Amino acid sequence: MKMCDCHKHDHGHSHETVDESETFNLFLKINTEQLQCLNEAVEGSCKKVFKPWDERLDQSKFVESDLDPELLINVPFTGIIKLKSVALLGGEDGSHPKMLKLFKNIPNMSLDQTEKASDQTFELPPHTYTDVFRFPVRIARFSNVHHLSLYIPSNYGSDSTKIYYIGLAGDYMQAQQQEVLVTNYELAANPADHVNKLYDTSSHIIS
Repeated sequence: MKMCDCHKHDHGHSHETVDESETFNLFLKINTEQLQCLNEAVEGSCKKVFKPWDERLDQSKFVESDLDPELLINVPFTGIIKLKSVALLGGEDGSHPKMLKLFKNIPNMSLDQTEKASDQTFELPPHTYTDVFRFPVRIARFSNVHHLSLYIPSNYGSDSTKIYYIGLAGDYMQAQQQEVLVTNYELAANPADHVNKLYDTSSHIIS
């Protein structure tokens, strides 16, 4: 049985002439205040790895695991996305992630829940390249996502896992929300007595 989807990485020279800033731009649609990373050494550091494409090689911003190689990043979006691709740049040598598991629509996912079957699993090559590692996801499985969990269970031998960049590419659809102006008219009332009421008809997101 095939356990994961492994894709060959692109070497750095194939990326240098390609501007992917308009492709990997879903970081703009993340609810950053609710973004959560379990087992990060420095609280809040995972928020810094979701950054613009042209900052992907900036090694001054990174997230590193604490105590062991595991990292679980819970990413809530401000609307619905159709995820098409993920890009990642890990740390040097043994701190580079060896495996990445994706789970959709499990808000506040815990490490205990990572034992369940993932929606897609990838094996990452060692950090022997000069640019990010990009791999496509199964779009049919990730076409209606309001929350994405990225779980890294292991690396290439270091006590901690380090990540400099995570990029997400796909389509974004704003959560359906409209305001309906309802005017209550009273018979035989003068215009000054008309009352305008504002209703929020936001639909609930169902996973």
